[in-house]
Amino acid sequence: MTPHQHFVQYYETDRMGITHHSNYIRWMEEARVHFLTELGWPYELLEEKGIISPVTAVSCHYLATSTFADQIKISVKVAKIKAARFILTYEMFNQKDQLICQSQSEHSFLDRKGRFVNLKKILPEFYGKLQELS
Repeated sequence: MTPHQHFVQYYETDRMGITHHSNYIRWMEEARVHFLTELGWPYELLEEKGIISPVTAVSCHYLATSTFADQIKISVKVAKIKAARFILTYEMFNQKDQLICQSQSEHSFLDRKGRFVNLKKILPEFYGKLQELS
């Protein structure tokens, strides 16, 4: 999968001139959307099929700072897949290929009414793709 590219915007920095920590969570979402789209299962398609996938947990380990105009490459990997949830890991590198952040997000698979669904049964093609990458 192709890493997601993000350029740090001026408004994403704080008074110290470094990227505010909350932006890394947003970048994870950008990378996740990019990842699912490249996989052939964009969020729009999942929603058309009645599946939503809310974040249930998120964590970030900040290893170095980033600043305005830095180019950030974010790779996404499937760490774990189960019938009703999955875990993704993220690695963020700056333009010098320095690892600046390692993070993780956990997601559930729900129907539109908020009930857990068994992805393996409802969308076996999508489940299979995620399983191949785990």
